[in-house]
Amino acid sequence: MSGIGVTGLILLVIVALLLFGPSKLPELGRAFGRTLREFRKGASELIEDEEDRKKRSLPPEPAAKTASDAASADGNGRPDGRRLPE
Repeated sequence: MSGIGVTGLILLVIVALLLFGPSKLPELGRAFGRTLREFRKGASELIEDEEDRKKRSLPPEPAAKTASDAASADGNGRPDGRRLPE
């Protein structure tokens, strides 16, 4: 298993507290949060740019006629052109 369990997380916090001291931990947390936010922002911008490129490279698809459009064009209410008995 590659995941860090609760005990591993507690151990990391204790080691960080011993290495950096209680006054530096909030500052390190803020810096880590800013870094993570910038990384996510950059990744989402890359994904959006890629989607925009794909949209521009694809030719526009012609609008397909739906069954309701065909029925209204015939005027008889049936898409296949047949009429119901009256």
